[in-house]
Amino acid sequence: MRMNWRLVAAVAGVATALAGCGGGTDGAAVVATAVPAQTQAWVQPADTVQDVSPMRVRVQEEGSIPKAQRVALGPMARTQAQVATFEPGVALQVGETRSISQTATAAATLGQFQWQSTADGGQVGAISFASEGAAGVRLGVLVRQLPGGAVLRVYSQSRPGEVYQISGQEVLQRIDTNLRAGDTSDDGRTWWTPYLGYADATLEVELPAGTRVSSLDIAVPRLSHIFTDLQALAATEDPSLQVGEAATCELDANCYSDLVSTRNAVARMIYVKDGGAYLCTGTLLNDRESTGTPYFISANHCISTQTVASTLQTDWFYRSATCGSNSVLASSTKRYGGATLLYAASSTDTSFMRLNETPPAGVTFAGWTSTAATTGAAVSSLHHPKGDLLKYSNGGITGFYNCNVGGGSTFSCTSGTAASSSHYLMTLSQGITEGGSSGSGIFNGGQMIGVLTGGASSCTAAAGSNYNMYGRFDVAYAAGIKNWLWPQSATARTSIYRFYNTATGAHFFTSSAAERDSVIANLKTFNYEGIGFYAYGTQAAGTSPVFRFYNPRTAAHFFTISAAERDWVQQTYPFFQYEGPAWYAQTDASNGATAMYRFYLPKTGTHFYTISAAERDYVIAQLKEYQYEGTGYYAWTTQ
Repeated sequence: MRMNWRLVAAVAGVATALAGCGGGTDGAAVVATAVPAQTQAWVQPADTVQDVSPMRVRVQEEGSIPKAQRVALGPMARTQAQVATFEPGVALQVGETRSISQTATAAATLGQFQWQSTADGGQVGAISFASEGAAGVRLGVLVRQLPGGAVLRVYSQSRPGEVYQISGQEVLQRIDTNLRAGDTSDDGRTWWTPYLGYADATLEVELPAGTRVSSLDIAVPRLSHIFTDLQALAATEDPSLQVGEAATCELDANCYSDLVSTRNAVARMIYVKDGGAYLCTGTLLNDRESTGTPYFISANHCISTQTVASTLQTDWFYRSATCGSNSVLASSTKRYGGATLLYAASSTDTSFMRLNETPPAGVTFAGWTSTAATTGAAVSSLHHPKGDLLKYSNGGITGFYNCNVGGGSTFSCTSGTAASSSHYLMTLSQGITEGGSSGSGIFNGGQMIGVLTGGASSCTAAAGSNYNMYGRFDVAYAAGIKNWLWPQSATARTSIYRFYNTATGAHFFTSSAAERDSVIANLKTFNYEGIGFYAYGTQAAGTSPVFRFYNPRTAAHFFTISAAERDWVQQTYPFFQYEGPAWYAQTDASNGATAMYRFYLPKTGTHFYTISAAERDYVIAQLKEYQYEGTGYYAWTTQ
């Protein structure tokens, strides 16, 4: 398919915009004045600590799976062909929003749940949603009040034993991230369930003991109806068949020796924007110290806001098992945790994020260079056209342009110079790009130099007539990305994991992945609630130790950043077992730190801590027995 676009010979300026958290300024005419920097590719070690998988296998014992009220929607008014877009500067749409009248409000939603008791004294209920003709659905759960100790599960009625599970506090944290970025609308307060590859989705909510159903304020006013089967895995090895719908002249990346390691840096992106589902391509980038921080780059026309970044899920190693094969690599795997938007600019069409989950073992963090490419430079690309298995293309840099990336008919480019331009013009020699390829990188000498905006390419175009525009990485780097990829200090924060003890009602926190895994394996009364927040594992500038105590009388832990309070506890309560510094945080809100709120429960003599303002407000409003003690210290919501 040919994409129509305009290359205007006259030089013209381009308006710029910046979105997201923590970015800088950018512009089409920005000259990359930063000290030239570069990195080589770095492969993640096999022993890298991985996050706990949100996917669970549930034994389908009698009564273990709650009965779900069914909400069925009829056929869509529009088809895939009517919503799909292939214009340059426009992401590939594969799904459309649908309103759900039956669960449009919190009262209506709660009325659909058939609550039943759990073994530990809590309550659980479920609602099943189906959209006729869908290849998959993602539910938009509007959250105004949710207990942090709640557990949410998503699954298909056809496979109730295969469950995606997330804690209420994790949902609240994602919403808090949207709110802090400035989105206080219903979109910002919506958690989108993951795409699991089924035509239906069941939302199950489990409330802990002592939690009233009336304290739950959630609704499901819409879903994303996905037209395309994004998990279509052909059983045949016939190379003439396509796993997806990419053009027949697309080149299997597994058949080329170029960018062998970089293949493992590229991921297929699935995300929700305004209720619609979209596909793009993104790439992991290495930083100066090879810290393994999952910095991820794509196109601004794919993801330009934190709210959209929060919906991101990624498919890794999504490529053929062998050259020409129609089978997917066995190690292909998914991540569902979304991302934190760090920098976004429309001028270079750049979106730079930090993934909220650790990528799978064995991924590559791609190298890059902040030095501008020259005309004639040989480049190659890896991408997921139409969401298909990884494809390869190559060509050369043939010009410099400034582009107005408004999408569709508003997309236009004017010729520029190497010293002042936002985009490279690449002439394709082998392979093409399509919708879904947006955001993919081009590489020169194995180093990323640009990100795909769009172009005009087709299988039937004459030789030398396939073109693409790539936003210049060196310009985006100088404008802001350098703050993360080439920081003055490379000290990384560590995850602090959170548990809820159903036997005592107390929470437990640990920075140790080994201790986390031991608790999950051996202490069945402890519900794992994901990453509670981030702090430093070793002392960094401006931080202080957070001291940890264990109270054997309550079987609960106590944490404080105050050395004076530490000393007072040791003197006053000698039975408290002092366990030393647990991690390092701050006593103020500098360096992007967020308040850690502290509560005291007199009847148990235990404390509760949360970095979520939404969870703080819930506890204050609904759990009157908790005494709010203000800010305990300051930590971080992102790595």
